[in-house]
Amino acid sequence: MEKSRNVRVRSFQFAIDVVAFARVVGSRDPVLRRLAYQLVDAAGSVGANLQEAAEGQSKRDLIAKNCIALKEARESRFWLLLIAAAETSLKDRVRPLAGEAGELVAMLVAVVKTARSNPGRGKKMTPN
Repeated sequence: MEKSRNVRVRSFQFAIDVVAFARVVGSRDPVLRRLAYQLVDAAGSVGANLQEAAEGQSKRDLIAKNCIALKEARESRFWLLLIAAAETSLKDRVRPLAGEAGELVAMLVAVVKTARSNPGRGKKMTPN
């Protein structure tokens, strides 16, 4: 199945996939459970901040929210890689999630660069 090119759609699906993965990881031991909680927080924050960015009050707000989403995508990838290193039996399950986190990072870098470089991009239109 072809992946959506919409970063908000992708981030929502990523969060769903992370929740399913975290349920498996969290059942193993208390330390992995804590790492899974961190992962769910970060992965969910990607989509939540993108949702907020879509309704940004200004271009500056739009860029700030997208930058936070970018940081959270990077953090998600970190937690995934840490889980894979701590529990090597999970490497095969982590690989596609870490790949998706990397793709979200790339998409968000492009979004932020475009918003910063285009003077009219992201400005709210005000009624006359």
